[in-house]
Amino acid sequence: MLKAEQASWQSVLRESFTNAHTLLAHLGFAPDHPLVQNALESTGGFPLRVPRPFAARMRRGDPSDPLLLQVLARQEELLPGGAGFALDPVGDEAARKAPGVLSKYRGRALLVVTGACAIHCRYCFRRHYPYQADAGLSSGASQGIAWIAANPDIREVILSGGDPLLLPDATLADLLARLEAIPHLTRIRWHTRTPVVIPERVTEGWLDLLHGGRLRHWVVLHINHPQELDPPTLRALGAIADAGAALLNQAVLLKGINDEVETQVALSEILLDHRIAPYYLHLLDRVAGAAHFEVAEEQAQALLEAMRSQLPGYGVPRLVREVTGAPFKVPVETVSSGSTPHNR
Repeated sequence: MLKAEQASWQSVLRESFTNAHTLLAHLGFAPDHPLVQNALESTGGFPLRVPRPFAARMRRGDPSDPLLLQVLARQEELLPGGAGFALDPVGDEAARKAPGVLSKYRGRALLVVTGACAIHCRYCFRRHYPYQADAGLSSGASQGIAWIAANPDIREVILSGGDPLLLPDATLADLLARLEAIPHLTRIRWHTRTPVVIPERVTEGWLDLLHGGRLRHWVVLHINHPQELDPPTLRALGAIADAGAALLNQAVLLKGINDEVETQVALSEILLDHRIAPYYLHLLDRVAGAAHFEVAEEQAQALLEAMRSQLPGYGVPRLVREVTGAPFKVPVETVSSGSTPHNR
């Protein structure tokens, strides 16, 4: 059964849309539609990739569909982004300690275990990351693991990429066994969007890994809009919670996609109803090619204030920005005059 499940998610991945015009035709757009004319196949070596389960949640013929706009390369990516937009907007290069391992914050190390993702989000802060410098990670991440073992202050390892769930269960089992053998580690954190875009990836084999060892597992999902959460996806995420992992969500605030109060409140509500804590709402990492997604900080703060009036405190994500060299994610939320700094 497990092998059949693995073949299922891998076949879904292979059948992903990789051509913009094919995707748009599938969604019912005529060849002369302005969105089709404005679409690009690739920019900066970052091609389109959209799994069919994710595409199935897009509204046919809607040029403002919030899922489509996250993944469709458009002419806007070619425009100058202005001051502050860069190939490495969050200082990953400076944080590299060994091939495949980054450490920015005390007590934590991030393993770049693969350069592959199930979906290519156009605002991705690692769309220009030099994955070739971390070659061979999927076969063991040996140098990164050795660095972690040699630094006893590291208590938590973040599995990232790319997306760690693009690796087979057997590879992940081997990786976790090597991390379990490091005595000073206590937690594993998975950063993944794959269960959201290919729910078939939540296999029995992977779920067994979440409760089969001494390390505590946290799964940080990347969900930006409530439309992403259809019944099969919610069932898959529920299986992760049933396996004993703590589920958190971090979203990116994106212009024209999820920058309305109603959208953010609806997202928090559905997350809470399915045992997922709304954790972070990130301001856009200012990566080259993504300037058209940026929401002004003042607008973001006003959005968060409005959310506070409609949600319990535990349902309001923390509004943050990642700043190169800072020892933590920098909060940008403020309490407006006349309001109270707490929630019901």
